[in-house]
Amino acid sequence: MIRLVRTSDGVFVDLKGKQAGRGAYLHDKLSCWARGMKGALANALKTELNDDDRVRLEEFMKSLPAEQAEPSG
Repeated sequence: MIRLVRTSDGVFVDLKGKQAGRGAYLHDKLSCWARGMKGALANALKTELNDDDRVRLEEFMKSLPAEQAEPSG
């Protein structure tokens, strides 16, 4: 799980999980981040993501591994 934190300066990825501020967690899956960027993350952090927040988070999303298809059976 990856912690995100809302501070007075915006929303940031908190890899150490120690930064002060309101926090929320997302799995390290692109699908979870895509869902979070559509509004779930803003709701959890009780804020609206501004353009700077979105750019910062989308840059981090690029570092996430591609998802593997779930084996069936």
